[in-house]
Amino acid sequence: PGQDMRKHVIMTLLDTEQSYVESLRTLMQGYMKPLKQPENSLLCDPSLVDEIFDQIPELLEHHEQFLEQIHDCVQNWHEKQKVGDLLVQSFSKDVLVNIYSAYIDNFLNAKDAVRIAKEARPAFMKFLEQSMRENKEKQALSDLMIKPVQRIPRYELLVKDLLKHTPEDHPDHPFLIDAQRNIKQVAERINKGMKSAEEVERNARIVQEIESHIEGMEDLQAPLRRFLRQEMVVEVKAVGGKKDRSFFLFTDLLVCTTLKRKSGSLRRSSMSLYTAASVIDTASKYKLLWKLPLEDVDIVKGASQATNRESIQKSICRLDEDLSTLGQVSKLSETLSFPHQSLDDVIKDLMAAIHRELAEKQSLSFSMAFPPNKVELSTTKADGTESFIFEFPNPDARLGFEQAFEDAKKKLASSKNCLDPEFLKAIPIMKTRSGMQFSCASPSHGSPESSHEVWVCNSDGYVGQVCLLSIRKEPTVEACIAVCSARILCIASVPGLKRAYSCFFPPSPRHGRERAEPVGSPSSEPMPAQPEDAGPQPCLHISISGSSLELSEPVDGGNRELVPFDSDDTDDESSPSPSGTLQSQASHSTISSSFGNEEIPSCKEATAETTSSEEEQEPGFMPITGTYGQNRHGESPTDGRALRRSSRGSFTRGSLEDLLSLDPEAHQSSMWLGTEDGCIHVYQSSDNIRNRKNSMKMQHAAAVMCILYLDNQVFVSLANGELVAYQREAGRFWDPQNSKSLSLGSPGSPITKMVAVAGKLWCGCQNRVIVLNTTTLAQEHTLQVGQDGGRSVTCMVSAGTGVWVALQSSAQVRLYHATSYEQLAEADITPPVHKMLAGSDAIIRQHKAACLRITALLVCKDLLWIGTSAGVVLTLAVSAKAAPALVGLSQGHTGHVRFLTAIELPDGFDLLFPLP
Repeated sequence: PGQDMRKHVIMTLLDTEQSYVESLRTLMQGYMKPLKQPENSLLCDPSLVDEIFDQIPELLEHHEQFLEQIHDCVQNWHEKQKVGDLLVQSFSKDVLVNIYSAYIDNFLNAKDAVRIAKEARPAFMKFLEQSMRENKEKQALSDLMIKPVQRIPRYELLVKDLLKHTPEDHPDHPFLIDAQRNIKQVAERINKGMKSAEEVERNARIVQEIESHIEGMEDLQAPLRRFLRQEMVVEVKAVGGKKDRSFFLFTDLLVCTTLKRKSGSLRRSSMSLYTAASVIDTASKYKLLWKLPLEDVDIVKGASQATNRESIQKSICRLDEDLSTLGQVSKLSETLSFPHQSLDDVIKDLMAAIHRELAEKQSLSFSMAFPPNKVELSTTKADGTESFIFEFPNPDARLGFEQAFEDAKKKLASSKNCLDPEFLKAIPIMKTRSGMQFSCASPSHGSPESSHEVWVCNSDGYVGQVCLLSIRKEPTVEACIAVCSARILCIASVPGLKRAYSCFFPPSPRHGRERAEPVGSPSSEPMPAQPEDAGPQPCLHISISGSSLELSEPVDGGNRELVPFDSDDTDDESSPSPSGTLQSQASHSTISSSFGNEEIPSCKEATAETTSSEEEQEPGFMPITGTYGQNRHGESPTDGRALRRSSRGSFTRGSLEDLLSLDPEAHQSSMWLGTEDGCIHVYQSSDNIRNRKNSMKMQHAAAVMCILYLDNQVFVSLANGELVAYQREAGRFWDPQNSKSLSLGSPGSPITKMVAVAGKLWCGCQNRVIVLNTTTLAQEHTLQVGQDGGRSVTCMVSAGTGVWVALQSSAQVRLYHATSYEQLAEADITPPVHKMLAGSDAIIRQHKAACLRITALLVCKDLLWIGTSAGVVLTLAVSAKAAPALVGLSQGHTGHVRFLTAIELPDGFDLLFPLP
């Protein structure tokens, strides 16, 4: 019976596939090809024909092949016959997924093209009617066009039936499981596209109906325009009293109409979800007064309102003075003996005009004593600025309108740049100790096993912890590991060696700390940490909020993807802390940056690790104290043999030929963690950190402020003002003793930020940026940022030919040219942050505004991402030709944004992972 049922399901698959292919052939033979004939070019514009039948030939070709395979399967049916392998082969092809995705994405455009063709040429309508009568199933064009959308879910049901009647030991069973998974992925892609298409169609229908309800309204329909809300208001006029009005707010437009209610209360139908009656009061009558683009309208608030009132009061005073002057002129005219009737008439008319203007200004001044339910709108026109005052039924209605209005303006500004990251998901990170605060994060650029991981560091001041976040298929926290007994202030990914190289000389005893140079091998250069030619990449945005990570996706897509991460804390900003991190609330996880509140951590003497005896006894632990500029001589090989130190810290003597064979671990990338107690922990892979075994540890006399890899060197800045450059030894792994050092700052003014710019090292020290040559470590230029020497550089990122710099406790970000060093632009985050916080309580707004500053910067996908102390994340289009606007992301945080970082997504990353 089971075999009979299997064959029955296969026959159903064959029959339905035959019917589907016939429908596709009808689309091709009965509609598309005739319309493509030159003699029928007058029936429909050729460009519309291409749009209507986009992807149909490709779908037909694929399913004809699939139909032939299913037919052969049925013809050769036997007990162990497999069909799952055919389904896997068919639905695992990227080309098929791309064809269906393209068809779904174009589905609405195709329907619009049919509508436009019908309206433009009646002959096209007759052609459709005749074609429907002639085709075998008598199906209309619209019925045929929906077939590809409906087909994939049908496959899902058929495979489910097949599995039900296929034993687990049947050779077809594993193939059917794979086929079910592949078909489900295609179905999810199609469902997502269809939901979007249906939403767009519903919105277009509502806009069309609203247009028909407003007398005098024309051309309301526009691509991507959506209706947002209707508000019944009263316009407060200086002359003429109060008038009933209705607002219609759209995503890019504000419409104001007269209002004549047929009933005493607002009525909206709940019966129809796809008509205007579901969202507006269709019982009332409306007549268009004005419609304005949202970008031309602003809500007047705070200081602007006060300025307006002050301006009106000044106008009233000037009008009073004019009346007094005219009164004096009138008295003087009475003394004239010459007839002066015409002068008296002019004075009388002028005084009447001034009285009218004065009454209007006084009425306006009275109305501007704003109660909570009033709002003032201003619009900029060619002849100046015009203001309107409206009264809402209650303060809640006013607040709701203001929030919807500001949100629409923000999204509109963002869509103008085609850059609007979309929030997707929050990912909880386990909190192993109370008071843990996030500080920094970095993607791993290592082996295929660890290349799609993000290391997220947090600490409570006593234990430093690393959380491994995997981004292989969907974001997953794989482990949280305590690695040291101090706060982790910074982290950097350092690439390993390329596989191709030539021989190297070991360091001589006289130059044990000098850099070992390669002999004639251009291929010995290291792999870059982040290739610049990665190409266009859509982004996901992941941010740590409280004790979780958040993920978002931008609008524009590409072949590969980058994931920007941002972190936040939910701490009490007023709580002091020695290292600048803040005390957390008991119920929240908090995150601190390497500088916290931009206070410099105090230098600590070297202390022993207390995490594990394995770490304490590791031979790679080499204290580095004393003067950093002096060379530290290694043990001299007195027996004629060379000396080499392995990546694990042990030393080996042998012949030069033996020792020149590279340590395989030198090809691995490594992660460098810098701590508040002056220790650098180096891990070669995620496996090492899971085993709590680091490859190397280096102790310094001051806190490690930041770490940067550049030009085959690792640069480390310390809180005592020192800059240490670690270099690879002859064994080609990082040597704690092979380093150079120079003093660029002081204990009170260390290097607080480093960034690679055009092959040079930019070091932020106080409010200066020192540009270093990475080979000679010579200073090539010094750039002053701002005039306040008490504010140090805390954020700095490179973007093309420019460098964005932000100072401590500053709300401004400045753009400098990478080679001429001139300041190109400056942006203030205060206005957009205040807009984003407009809906918050007054005390929260005041608190966040009082200490507003930039806390993190990142450049990703032609966007400058700006993290703020208010928890708001802003974006700025760095490639825009015109002056771009700062746009706030709708998902913010309650505390500081502590860090931003980005990771390249793997090819198999599932963009459809379960959302919250």
